[in-house]
Order: sequence, then structure tokens, then C-alpha cells
Amino acid sequence: MALRPIVTLPNLVLKRKAKPITKFDKNLQTLIDDMIETMRDAPGVGLAAPQVDISEQLIVVEYSEDDDDDDEGDEEKPEKLKKLYVMINPEIVKTSEEKVLGVEGCLSIPGIQGEVERFEAIQVKGLNRFGKPQKLKLKGWMARIFQHEIDHLNGILFTDLATRLWKFQEEEEHEL
Repeated sequence: MALRPIVTLPNLVLKRKAKPITKFDKNLQTLIDDMIETMRDAPGVGLAAPQVDISEQLIVVEYSEDDDDDDEGDEEKPEKLKKLYVMINPEIVKTSEEKVLGVEGCLSIPGIQGEVERFEAIQVKGLNRFGKPQKLKLKGWMARIFQHEIDHLNGILFTDLATRLWKFQEEEEHEL
């Protein structure tokens, strides 16, 4: 495994539609492992292949819904393990009617946050790292992360969708 550099704007790979993956070989497994290591090192909760200069339809997400909880005053609460998702050729197949506003950031657009409207719940289908079909029902922050990462595969950045943008401090949480 190796850390890969995260590309930032104005790199055009971020604005390009990524190609579907058809070959499940050792190179793909290495890319997946490298992306996981890069995401964790950043640190981030999600990473799309275009963010490491690979225009292919692959995302990795690692997050625990407990990360949304306010742990202040709850010293005894055990830390819940984060769940790792690898999805190849992901596609949103169903969305809720309800949309919600939320704050997002992006490892490829450092120092900027924005308010983005996203579907509250989604269903996503795609392939796992071994080419087996998978389908996920997601809601809340997890649905937001997947929508953000899938947008990367279509050349869409959160800044394209934001109702407003601002600079932020490095210690902010939940950077995508």
C-alpha cells in the first residue's frame, strides 16, 4: 500500500466523467488499498478515484454514524468501529423525496466549505472490490457522503451545487 497524492482544483480530472471499471485485477486491488490508506491519512471520510488522478468509477468511504453523536459528557461510551465501503461503478437507483441542507468540504478543494442540498436517503448499487453486486440503503450523513463521492465520478464538485461557500479552519470535522 502507498499514499497517493490528492489532486486539487484546477486539475481537470476532477471535472471529467470517470470511466466504468471492467477489469478486476491486481492493479485494481492495489488502487483500492492505496485509496483507503490515502483517505485515512488525509484524514477524510470518503475518496473517489479522480481525486487521486485516476478517472475511473471507484469510491471508498469509511464512517460510523456514531461520528454524528455529541459525545460531550459521555466519557464511558465505547467507540464504535467505523465501517469501510468500497464501491465500483456506483449508481444511485432510488432517492427520498426529502432533501436536507448540510455543510460539506472536500480534500480536493482545501480550505473551503459550503452548504449543499442533498437527498436525505438513497439506494446505491454497484460492485464490491471483487466484482460482486452490492446494494446499499443509506440515510443521513452516510447518504450525503455517498452522493458527494458519486458526484466526483461525474465531474461534479460540491462547489458546483453549494448555495453558499466560505473559508474554514483546519480543525473542522467531517471533511469529505
